[in-house]
Amino acid sequence: MIRVVGAAIVRDGAVLAALRGPSMSAPGLWELPGGKVEPGESDREGLARELREELGVDVVVGEHLGTGSHGRVELHVYVATLVSGEPVAREHAELRWVGPDALGTLGWAPADRPVLKPLATLLRQTR
Repeated sequence: MIRVVGAAIVRDGAVLAALRGPSMSAPGLWELPGGKVEPGESDREGLARELREELGVDVVVGEHLGTGSHGRVELHVYVATLVSGEPVAREHAELRWVGPDALGTLGWAPADRPVLKPLATLLRQTR
């Protein structure tokens, strides 16, 4: 299994969704931003590094929200809070802030789908 971490970056009752670009695997699917954990990194360290690289932001990584898997990928999603920077799509085709009622309107990557229900609950609590 390939361990991957994703961030539920929450702001004003919405989460940041990222559209996979044409040069990425599974292009055209939406995902929570993140990436692979490097050897010697904790999930939280790897997620913070990936978000600096992919989005140009610094975050505080909080609680574990849920886990999804597809094929050889095991995705661990954590709630994250922006502390500096505004997200920029450096690798993704598009970024979008999505509220709880719009989560189901996007074509999500299979590994992300299991966390949509707890994510919607979290977003409704932060409104």
